Amino acid sequence: MSHDGCSGSFSNGKMMADKVRQMGFNEQLMPMPFDLECENCKTIFEMAQFETHCPACDMVYAVTPCHAFDPVHIMAAGIGY
Repeated sequence: MSHDGCSGSFSNGKMMADKVRQMGFNEQLMPMPFDLECENCKTIFEMAQFETHCPACDMVYAVTPCHAFDPVHIMAAGIGY
């Protein structure tokens, strides 16, 4: 399996979530959690794992470990994805 999480580009959140899951990082804690506003329901919640679900609507968010230091790289993958 290639590891292009740092150099790879992701055109959507589903690709990002799939990559994080493929690398086995989806349940691991991020180095620094972020408060995030859900783009679907506007709930503010803490994103503490590389894959996190909005507690209100189950929108899935993901970020690769290489990009976990800047919230601009966090992408939504879809509700229940």
